[in-house]
Amino acid sequence: MNLTIDTARLTRELETLATFSDAPQPAVTRIVFSEQDLRARVWLKQLYVEAGLDVREDAVGNTFARWRGTDPELPAVGTGSHTDAIPHSGRYDGTVGVLGGLEAIRALKRAGFQPRRSIELLMFTSEEPTRFGIGCLGSRLLSGSLTASAADCLKDSDGRTLDEVRAAAGFHGSLDSVRLDPGCYSAFVELHIEQGPLLERRNVPLGIVTAIAAPASLWVTIEGEGGHAGAVLMPDRRDAFLAAAEIALALEAAALSTGAIDSVATTGLCEVFPGVINGVPSRVRLGMDVRDIDPERRDGMLGKLKLACGDISRRRRVTARIEMINQDAPTTCAPAIVDVLAATCEKRGFAFDKMVSRAYHDSLFISRICPTSMLFIPCRSGFSHRPDEYSTPEAISQGTLVLADALAQLAC
Repeated sequence: MNLTIDTARLTRELETLATFSDAPQPAVTRIVFSEQDLRARVWLKQLYVEAGLDVREDAVGNTFARWRGTDPELPAVGTGSHTDAIPHSGRYDGTVGVLGGLEAIRALKRAGFQPRRSIELLMFTSEEPTRFGIGCLGSRLLSGSLTASAADCLKDSDGRTLDEVRAAAGFHGSLDSVRLDPGCYSAFVELHIEQGPLLERRNVPLGIVTAIAAPASLWVTIEGEGGHAGAVLMPDRRDAFLAAAEIALALEAAALSTGAIDSVATTGLCEVFPGVINGVPSRVRLGMDVRDIDPERRDGMLGKLKLACGDISRRRRVTARIEMINQDAPTTCAPAIVDVLAATCEKRGFAFDKMVSRAYHDSLFISRICPTSMLFIPCRSGFSHRPDEYSTPEAISQGTLVLADALAQLAC
C-alpha cells in the first residue's frame, strides 16, 4: 500500500485551527464551549464531511467522525485527541492528534485501502481543566470514570453549571447517554506531541507510550488571621500565606523523597486573600497536582503532604483543609497495540523509543474501555502549553504516516 501524507495540507489546517483563538498569535486560547471553540467545531465538522465521514456528537460535545468498514458490526478502531487549549498556549497540543488522525484516514482512502473494521476519529470535549476544574471531561464521561450526577455538579468560574453551559452551546440530552459500552472499540491510538524534551534530546523521531501517569488534583485551603501589616507584631502573626509557602515546599520535598524520576508534584495555583500589600494574608487556597505512574508512590506523596499540613498548621497556628478533586489511577498501555506501533516503525525504518507519558491524556480514560496506546512526536525543547510550542511539519507528517499504517493493520 502506497501511503502518502499531504504535509502541506496538514500544516495549513493546523495553522487555520490556531486562528480560532481568543489570544493573538502565536498564542492560542480556546476554552471549551467558548465562541472560538464552537467556531472551530463547525470548521472541523466540515472537514470531516468533505472526507466522506459520518459525523455525530453526544450530549457533552464529544465529536465522532466514522469511516465505515466492510463489517460495520465489528468494534471500531479509534483515534483522535482534543482541540481545546488553555489560555496563551500553543497550536499543537491535542490538535495534531485530531487533524493528524483525519489526514491518516484521508491517506488510507487515497491509497485505496478499505478497512474491515470502521475507523473512528474522536474529538474529545474539554481535555483541559481550564473551564470546569477537571481535565478529560469528555473521555471521563465516555469511559464511565465520571458519573453524570458528579458532572452535573461542575461549575465554571462564573458559577454556571456544566448543564447550563453545554445547553447554551447547543448540546442537549442526558449525560448518562454519553457513556460508551466496553468493547465498542477494538483498539485506540492517540497521536500527540511529547510535551517533554526526551525525544529531541535523544534525536529519536518517535515515542511509543507504554504507560500513562495519572494526577491527583487537590485544593489546600489555609485559614489564618488577617490584620494590618504594620500593627500586627511578628510573634502574634497567624499568616496564612507563609504557612501555604511551607506546604508548597513540603509537597516538593515529598516528590523528591521518592528518588523516582516519574514522581512529580506541582503547586500551580495560589489565591491569597485579601491580596493587598499592607495586609497580613488571612486565607490562601493552593491548587496542587501530584503525579506518578506508580499509584502507591503517588499516594505516598499525598500521605506526606497531609502529615506536613498537620505539622505546619500546629506550628503556625492556622488550619489547613485538603479537598481532593480527583485521584485517578495510572494506566499501562496494551502490549498488543504497542507491538503494532513498534512493528510499523520497524517496517518503515523509523527509530523509536518506548517511553512513559508523564502528562495525562484522554487515552488514560479510553484505556478503561479498550486496548490503548499513544504515539509521540518530538516538540522543540519539550515546550508545551506556551505560545512557542512547536513541532516540525516533517515530524507531524512522520507520526501521521505511522498512525495511518497502524490504523490499517488494526482495522483489518
